[in-house]
Amino acid sequence: DMVEEGVVSAEESLRTLVDATQVRQLLLPQLDTARAADPVATGVAASPGAATGQVVLTADEAEERAASGTPVILVRDETTPDDFHGMVGAKGILTARGGKTSHAAIVAVGMGTPAVTGVDAMEVDEAGGYITISGVRVAAGDHVTIDGSTGGVFLGEAPLLPPDPNNPYLERILEWADEHRRLKIRTNADTPEDARRARSFGAEGIGLCRTEHMFGGDDRLPIVRDMIMAEDDDELRAALDKLRVFQEEDFVGIFREMSGLPVTIRLLDPPLHEFLPDHTELRVRLERAKFTGVPDPEAEEQLPKVEKLMEVNPMLGTRGCRLGIEIPDLYRMQVAAIMNAACRVTRETGKKPIVEIMVPLVGFEEELRVMRDEIVDVCEIVIKEQNVDIDYHVGTMIELPRAALVADRIARHADFFSFGTNDLTQTTLGFSRDDAETKFLAHYIQKGIVESNPFEHVDVDGVGGLIEIARDRSRSVSPDIKLGVCGEHGGDPDSVRYFDSIGLDYVSCSPFRFQITRIADY
Repeated sequence: DMVEEGVVSAEESLRTLVDATQVRQLLLPQLDTARAADPVATGVAASPGAATGQVVLTADEAEERAASGTPVILVRDETTPDDFHGMVGAKGILTARGGKTSHAAIVAVGMGTPAVTGVDAMEVDEAGGYITISGVRVAAGDHVTIDGSTGGVFLGEAPLLPPDPNNPYLERILEWADEHRRLKIRTNADTPEDARRARSFGAEGIGLCRTEHMFGGDDRLPIVRDMIMAEDDDELRAALDKLRVFQEEDFVGIFREMSGLPVTIRLLDPPLHEFLPDHTELRVRLERAKFTGVPDPEAEEQLPKVEKLMEVNPMLGTRGCRLGIEIPDLYRMQVAAIMNAACRVTRETGKKPIVEIMVPLVGFEEELRVMRDEIVDVCEIVIKEQNVDIDYHVGTMIELPRAALVADRIARHADFFSFGTNDLTQTTLGFSRDDAETKFLAHYIQKGIVESNPFEHVDVDGVGGLIEIARDRSRSVSPDIKLGVCGEHGGDPDSVRYFDSIGLDYVSCSPFRFQITRIADY
């Protein structure tokens, strides 16, 4: 009203009167605090919004019940990529371990699903079919409510308030923000459905497509495991050929939805053991087989491979570009799927996708040089075979301090950089994100050692300093290199304002944080 009356300008109102975090309240279900009881326990507020549903303890059960229309809350000790198919249909996610940037939190934020993680007062007994929260036993099938905005966990069905996404005042504010905003805003999207949602919100591209999320599901995970368990090159290539079909179809769907907008696809990042059954689970299965006399050939086959792949510190182990160097055919398969999909969409629609292929966890110039040579080789082969000219770009994530410090060298082989601020924060501060958020970080904030959670709000002096070094050094050799952010900080208003102030080109956030991010740099 003040803008329409001429009291303040639209830009002034965005700077002084609008709080980006308040926008979130209009876009997600919220707990009706006036009628709700006190929480029985509190964890980490990992993904905003509130949800109520029946407790389910496995991803398979969550998928099955959700498909039948039953609202469910998926409850786990912690989630892994194996749980993704169950997380998709769940109304909410609740875990005993993890923080704001745990697997559960990142996936939940990406899907707009409320989540509470790191509930120390909760124990999960999957075999027994129940959970215990603050001493209260809750059976699978009973109802619980979670508030991902506060971290509260409630017994039973607590009252919720529906969202109001069509508020006309919100639409007006977002229009003003778009008129005055310099920073481009993309979204993270891993499936065609995610891309469709992102496009409907007005996203200016996809800044992060995580290919490992395409490996979940009952039809794909067994093939991924066949790839990992392959005994020779023939078995490996047979599994990769099957996976390529699935990946190509996913990329076709994404390129169709994002016609005319850039799509940044990250090649496989997590260590391979994450796609195999848990080591302890396999040991238990073998002990059970020994006790009952009923053989478990699958566990017998998988356990040695799991033990071979196990690492003391997998976060800094065989993952990211190291996978591509160790198993070249894996990345070559993914690149072939990307390029074949781009060619198909070009022929079908007459519009060429804007393809950006991103190599994760690069710390050395030679890593990206080797990977770029492999990627370009595959791209040119596909372009020649399909007789379709595709404009593709190759870049990398900057998520290691060394990568930031030698950005001028790495930039010689990169068309773009995307700062993966989740891992860059871990590797710069020496903080394990899950352990820090559930153990000592709250005390650090209380004692004033750190001002805020660095996994929520970017550490300007440390992580930000490295980003600025990388910005300056990369642009010194490649003035037109595109620089963006694809970590969780890309959806945090304070961090977005900082990224805008240092001249980055874009941020990428969850589709469900997109509206908030549109007004964040005011």
